[in-house]
Amino acid sequence: MNLKQIRFALAVAQEQNFTRAAQRCHTVQSALSHQVAKLEAELGSALFERTSRQVKLTAAGRAFMAPAEQLLAAHSHLLDTMEALKGEVTGTLTVGIISTLNAIDVIGQLAKFTQRYPLVNIRMYVGMSEKLLEDVQQLRTDVAFVGIWPGDKATLRLPHRQLADEPLVALVSPSHAYAMRATITLSELAQVPLVDFYAGAGARRQTDNAFGEAGVTRHVSFEIDHIEWLESIVRRSLAAGIVPLSRARHAADLVAIPIENAPRRQVFCVWQHSLSAAAGRFLAFAQEDE
Repeated sequence: MNLKQIRFALAVAQEQNFTRAAQRCHTVQSALSHQVAKLEAELGSALFERTSRQVKLTAAGRAFMAPAEQLLAAHSHLLDTMEALKGEVTGTLTVGIISTLNAIDVIGQLAKFTQRYPLVNIRMYVGMSEKLLEDVQQLRTDVAFVGIWPGDKATLRLPHRQLADEPLVALVSPSHAYAMRATITLSELAQVPLVDFYAGAGARRQTDNAFGEAGVTRHVSFEIDHIEWLESIVRRSLAAGIVPLSRARHAADLVAIPIENAPRRQVFCVWQHSLSAAAGRFLAFAQEDE
């Protein structure tokens, strides 16, 4: 077993296709298939179910994924550490953020970080909090900025630093029936079409729990996965939304209404237990800039 074989197998698992995996790994399909077959022979288990249309992980393949990702992450961490001992910070820094992040200017910090450490390769992506937390736990992401409601904080087992604690507010268009309201209740919001994140998402779970604790049944007409979709739907008067106060302040053309007994959202920076040299420098750099 070698690192190349592990990288090839992970690429197949993620692409669910040998041809795309080969293109991603900059090799020919026959070479990739051969190396994956050798890996399976050494492991004594098939990692993939191959059909003419798709490739699926077997039970052994699913068990293989997490430790394989951790092994590659540890290898990358080792190389970064050795390079750092030479006085230069290199490697890749992977940062995940939520789309409603306003507590910190991550883009500005990454720009300054790149100026100070030009040899570090930056990768940044936007995702939902639960996916970002999973990525950090599985060593796919170095640092993430996530939103968590107080009821979920007990499940936060990663190293972390709190950046913000703010209420959620209702967001409507200027032409909405509630636009002139000074405050609003969850019961009143349940009487109009709503837009929220998709069912099962952490942000959606928070609002579902808030309505449930208030004894109110609501109907979500529009389900989205990015805050800009929510704002676009609200802007067209299709629905009312519920967003963090700091995000509402960035939507100057929309109307933010305080919610009575509003649920709160906390923003955290989370990171791996064992940091690469680049991630460690970024955390220290970001804390200086806060």
